[in-house]
Amino acid sequence: VNNNNNNNHNNSQQSVAHVRRFFSLLQQEEYKSLEYPNAKEPPEITKTVASQVRGQAPRKSQDVVVPEGGTTLTPTELPALSAEFVQSLKARPFSPGVSAITKEIPPAIPPNVPAHELETPHTMVTQLDNGVRVVSMETYGQVSVVGAVSALGSQWEQGPSQAHSTQLLEALAFGTTQKRDGLAVAHALQDWGGTRFVNSGREQSLHCIDVLRPNVDKAMGLLTECLLEPLFDPLEVEEAKQVIQHQAMDLPPELWLGEALQVAAYGEDQSLGQPHFCPPGTTLDHLTAASIEQYWKTHFLDNPREIVIAGAGVRHDTLIRLAEQNFGHLQHQDHPERKLKPTVYRGGQCNIPHSSPHTEDDEFVRVGLVWPACGWHGDDLVATCVLQTLLGGGNSFSAGGPGKGMYSRLYRHVLNGYKWAESAEATTAFYNDTGLWGLTGKCVPKQATNLIKVLAEQAVRLAIQPVTDEELDRARNMLKNNVLTQLESRLVLFEDMGRQVLTYGKREDMLTTCTRIDSITQEDLMRVARMSLQHPPSLAAVGKNLDYVPRQDEVAAWFRG
Repeated sequence: VNNNNNNNHNNSQQSVAHVRRFFSLLQQEEYKSLEYPNAKEPPEITKTVASQVRGQAPRKSQDVVVPEGGTTLTPTELPALSAEFVQSLKARPFSPGVSAITKEIPPAIPPNVPAHELETPHTMVTQLDNGVRVVSMETYGQVSVVGAVSALGSQWEQGPSQAHSTQLLEALAFGTTQKRDGLAVAHALQDWGGTRFVNSGREQSLHCIDVLRPNVDKAMGLLTECLLEPLFDPLEVEEAKQVIQHQAMDLPPELWLGEALQVAAYGEDQSLGQPHFCPPGTTLDHLTAASIEQYWKTHFLDNPREIVIAGAGVRHDTLIRLAEQNFGHLQHQDHPERKLKPTVYRGGQCNIPHSSPHTEDDEFVRVGLVWPACGWHGDDLVATCVLQTLLGGGNSFSAGGPGKGMYSRLYRHVLNGYKWAESAEATTAFYNDTGLWGLTGKCVPKQATNLIKVLAEQAVRLAIQPVTDEELDRARNMLKNNVLTQLESRLVLFEDMGRQVLTYGKREDMLTTCTRIDSITQEDLMRVARMSLQHPPSLAAVGKNLDYVPRQDEVAAWFRG
């Protein structure tokens, strides 16, 4: 009976194994040719304890090693080979030209030597005969970033006929050119190990390619093709307009709050006050392929003096050669449209009813208060940045950890003190001639007035009470840490070089920047706050329910009292 039971048990196990194997064959059949091209059937995956088979199953084959001489070595002979190899390495003189990966290093790749033997990289700036400026900094990496930063922004959009032209150009970037279509451009970037990045704002635009270093020449050729020879196909323009309109429905409320603050501070009739992003439901029928092409020609092709060719992780002489070859022929032409009136701060209010099906926390209202500040060329630029860092802030929920700003003023005095405050954060916006600084927050609609009062109180305290030494030291250290940490990214390094040269004509070294940050005093912060609070505040709110948001004149009366 026992024998029969054992036989039946074995037969049932074999049957189950056959069924499992049958289904595994069905599941793996379509992948067999890809995963196991030389196998007649998919392998069986089993789990076996090593101690059960140790010394029982002989190896089907023995591992072999074939050195350069061609003689086959078994694993037992490897120690002798390793000792001989180590001795040969000790006897071999070190050469910077020897690479651990390949026998010959491509000329574009930096030498594989210790970091202390490399020359300290510095920012280098050169201006071409036609006004195009070239800036670069070596990173000694195998990936480079090359691109162009230009004075092309939404502040140059003249009236409703050109509204949102800059945003549309951003959507069309790296598309069809006169030599290849958009799909071919994407395939070329993939073949070269490259990625493209585009960003536009109110004053500047950025186009760059992050690519493997040996392909920098090809990337610059493609960049030139996309910037100087774009083909604005009417069909692609219409598709890009649809993309913008769909994106407008899904943009975060915080972005619309920033737009509302610009309108409240300057007014829509001024260059910096007109919206940069296309609001939901806005028609773009006024934008055509012909109008976009003319806008691009006026503000980019005919304005080489406001173009900066920047490169991070590339030799300066190489970048000069490529810039001269591709952009040296551009000629400057004056256009009346490029002359703008200075933007004047007004101080007003802008409320945007916002309801998006893609936003989970639509029951909240976002509010913001801003005052005028200096621009990029102002003496108090660094002090304003320290002021923003000292205020800090963020969301009511944080995972904690160092560097999160949990000891900033808005965290300690607002988020930790009022349970209905969902977020509180300091904000700044700088431009060539002017700027803004202020505070924003989020709460339920019924607490909107209270949140604005709390934010206003924090601004007033900065103007009448000196900050503590501990707060000032923490703010200065955090600002330096943020700047230096961000610059470890080659993309941020590229953007920093391009924007600084376009704005100042030079790039400030980090030692000077850190020295300026350390020189900020308590009196500097009080002076900046007092000068700003002499002007009426600008008030903005975004949300579904704005019934509890006070009027701007009521808020302005708080500061006069």
